[in-house]
Amino acid sequence: MKLNAIHHVAIIVSDIQAAKDFYVHKLGFEVIRENYRDQRKDWKLDLKIGDGAEAVELEIFAEPDPPGRVSRPEACGLRHLAFRVEDVAAAVEELKECGIECEPIRYDEYTHKKMTFFFDPDGLPLELHE
Repeated sequence: MKLNAIHHVAIIVSDIQAAKDFYVHKLGFEVIRENYRDQRKDWKLDLKIGDGAEAVELEIFAEPDPPGRVSRPEACGLRHLAFRVEDVAAAVEELKECGIECEPIRYDEYTHKKMTFFFDPDGLPLELHE
């Protein structure tokens, strides 16, 4: 088997409107489709970033009363999402203008590139990496 790329990542959120505002209006994801699934009593919001073969989709599920995210000690499973940017410092300034705080910029000890973390409305860690 030859895997070509990551097609999508799926996350569960507690508030569909807060997630949509954050990922679409603040981070710049494009809405592909948005559906209320009556049989499951939840929302499914499909987003994408990038174009063509470089595009990656983010599936957002808003379920009623999801359990809170485990933070420390970290549980097995998804740790964080990382986004590649040209300039971490510039991206941090753009996030700051949207009211999103970031951790101090530091250097990845392995890649020697700038990086930082910030969080979505449900506390999911998100990384910016040059």
